[in-house]
Amino acid sequence: MNYSGKIFTAAALFMTLCCANMSAQEQKPQEPAPQDSTQLREVTFSENAPMFKSSGDPKLYYIRKINVHGVKYLNPDVLKSSAGLIEGDSIYLPSNFISNAITRFWSQRFFSDVKIGAEIEGDSLDLEVFLKERPRVYNWAFEGISKGKQKDLLEKLKLKRGSELSDYVIDKNKKLIHDYWAEKGFRNTEVDVRIDNDTLRPGQAVNVTFLIDRKEKVKIGRIDFIGNTQFPDKRLRRTFKKTHQKSINIFKGAKLNESDYAADKELLIDFYNSKGYRNATIIRDSIYPINEKRLGIDLEVSEGNKYYIRNVSWVGNSVYETDALQRMFGVKTGDTYDKKTMQKRLGIGKESNPEEMSVSSLYQNEGYLMSQIEPAETIIGADSIDIEVKVFEGKQFTINNVGISGNQRVDDEVIRRELYTRPGELYNRSLLMQTIRTLGSMGHFNPETIMPDIKPVTNELVDINWPLEEQASDQFNIAGGWGSGTFVGSVGITLNNLSVKNFFKKGAWRPYPMGQNQRLSLSAQTNGTYYKAFALSFTDPWLGGKKPNSFTFSAHISEQNNAYYIWQTATQHFRTYGVAAGLGKRLNWPDPYFTFYAEASYERYNLKNWTGFVVENGNSNLLSLKLVFGRNSVDQPIYPRRGSEFSASVQATLPYSLWDGKDYSDQSMSDQDRYGWVEFHKWQFKAQWFQGFLNNSNLVLMLKAEMGYLGSYNKNKVSPFQRYEVGGDGMSGYNIYGIDIIAMRGYEDGALDPTNYYSRGYNKYTAELRYPIILKPSSQIYVLGFLEGGNAFDSWKEFSPFKIKRSAGFGVRLYLPVVGMLGIDWGYGFDPPANSTTKSGSQFHFVLGQQF
Repeated sequence: MNYSGKIFTAAALFMTLCCANMSAQEQKPQEPAPQDSTQLREVTFSENAPMFKSSGDPKLYYIRKINVHGVKYLNPDVLKSSAGLIEGDSIYLPSNFISNAITRFWSQRFFSDVKIGAEIEGDSLDLEVFLKERPRVYNWAFEGISKGKQKDLLEKLKLKRGSELSDYVIDKNKKLIHDYWAEKGFRNTEVDVRIDNDTLRPGQAVNVTFLIDRKEKVKIGRIDFIGNTQFPDKRLRRTFKKTHQKSINIFKGAKLNESDYAADKELLIDFYNSKGYRNATIIRDSIYPINEKRLGIDLEVSEGNKYYIRNVSWVGNSVYETDALQRMFGVKTGDTYDKKTMQKRLGIGKESNPEEMSVSSLYQNEGYLMSQIEPAETIIGADSIDIEVKVFEGKQFTINNVGISGNQRVDDEVIRRELYTRPGELYNRSLLMQTIRTLGSMGHFNPETIMPDIKPVTNELVDINWPLEEQASDQFNIAGGWGSGTFVGSVGITLNNLSVKNFFKKGAWRPYPMGQNQRLSLSAQTNGTYYKAFALSFTDPWLGGKKPNSFTFSAHISEQNNAYYIWQTATQHFRTYGVAAGLGKRLNWPDPYFTFYAEASYERYNLKNWTGFVVENGNSNLLSLKLVFGRNSVDQPIYPRRGSEFSASVQATLPYSLWDGKDYSDQSMSDQDRYGWVEFHKWQFKAQWFQGFLNNSNLVLMLKAEMGYLGSYNKNKVSPFQRYEVGGDGMSGYNIYGIDIIAMRGYEDGALDPTNYYSRGYNKYTAELRYPIILKPSSQIYVLGFLEGGNAFDSWKEFSPFKIKRSAGFGVRLYLPVVGMLGIDWGYGFDPPANSTTKSGSQFHFVLGQQF
């Protein structure tokens, strides 16, 4: 390079660029790095190389080339772009251009050293960028906590191998670890860090270990209020949902969670507002240590005056009459000011609930998507308020396009026929909520993530898109169970997304033709010789694909005998054969949640010296019609948070005894003559209700009641079949056709039956409090506590809804898409079983399958 043709200028680093008078220099101050991942060569410049002078005039140069040195893990092109260095650009030197580029490099926190020099030739220059990357972390680890918590922290902190190390990263994660344990009550947790060179990658990577000392768990020792005159401390403490002081109530946690505490302070103000104290505020609050294991909370409140409603007026409403809106609002002159109730009835603020009727939902359900309800308050005197409800109605919106995404296994047409949001119809929020329930109940999509994307496209048109997350819905299981004193093996497969019309379609078997939401279930059970059974069922929820009319077909065959071993010859047996077909229909009245189902069935029972029923020998035929009227508004099938479900059913045969001319009072009549054709009428009612608590509704209360009764046309011809076995977990290990098994926790299987021939009637009441541990498409786990009561009866005369056997306990449920619902309960029966004087006591129960 000759001196006259090229001017080599090394803009030495560590020199300050003065806004319009300086060239390439070093940025300051430098952030210290624990250890560099690369070693940069020292750059030397000729002592005779001329430097830019601070007094020189700026000159325009063109960037010819940009060379980045010292980068191993990052993309040089991305780095140049992020720093604003682009080949071909023109820049003035001296200027602040290079100092700004150095600042951008530092702001990325990837580097422990940044230098930029320039090689100039005429009016062109090459920029030389020298970077030192921060060390990379090969392994993150924790000491002082369990392996389970280590895994939880790794996921929560999103710590990944190969990420850069800096003081910022260390400090941020130390704070997150401290906050993690503080939420669990360990507020005095200390976090230190140890950084070691990785022995296999010296000079390139380090291992970082967080040293965690949780100390003692700190709980709230006391919560005191100052300035409260209208309500005592005890009443104000009850407004807190999650922040509680230490007490004998073990169900109330006493740890302090900052976010929960902030939410509870809002609940305190909401309580005052609901009692008329509109201006109530928290003046100050403080958290102080009582000792190493206890802390205290002081809250000073200003209650203010109690207010009453003087006048209520409406402005801006034209669609609905003022009187109609006022009746729905329900707030009148003289009422105590209650902000919570007013917001709930208007459907605004944090009290709005799209599931409930309100003034807002009244407009939203008629297409007024942009409608707004705003109450304005005017204080009159010391204790009165005028309410003026301002209504902005806007225009009615019509649904323009409805989109679906995320479905790979379920056909679009199958999803669209379940949607209540259709193009060309008025926007309706209640139909939107109904669609969410319907999609969740299909079982093919994660119900936790079903939420429509609503996008207005004009002043009168709105697009509704349904992004869906598919989850596994088919089930396959191989299991063993204990039933009637013997081990029973079972195998079953349930395909919940079958497509019969694609059976002969080329390429549709992947691994079976799917997409139409049809259900096929096959199961087989056996222990080798004593018991064997096979069952099949098929359901098409949209028979013909045009209307939501379902078709169901099922068949079964089973045999039990007394040949327990393969070398034995059976001398007793109980064989069953059955087939059924049914049609179901969704009803639009009284509301779209109602359904009606009718089923015709035929069963044949063949008995030889079998003592399990009233009849012991012969063939019995059962031809019946079953009608079921039900309603289901449950939001999702696996972990419901709200809604209800009930069904009322009657199953009946023809009253053969009215015309067959037989005298059934004759005690010498054979079983074959008496029970050749079985007759009965069977009534059953079930209802359950779900209500979520807390802000996210995860804590759920489930209440359930059910009863059943088997009636007869002739008192001398009471059916020996279709009876109830009451008690136990409801899972016998094998199917007993002709018997309905009713679970009753805290008691052994069949323990509540008054006779050896099962029961003709029963009732049962259940209260469960549920809380989820995991709610993911791959698995769902929740724990529960229950109170239960029920009983079994042998006649209608003995039947009573108040004569119940009581139990209580707790349990856990695990739902895996492949195998379905599994669970275990521990129950304690407080009363004696039937025909016993000793209370049932402790019992463990296993649960398989969803029950209703």
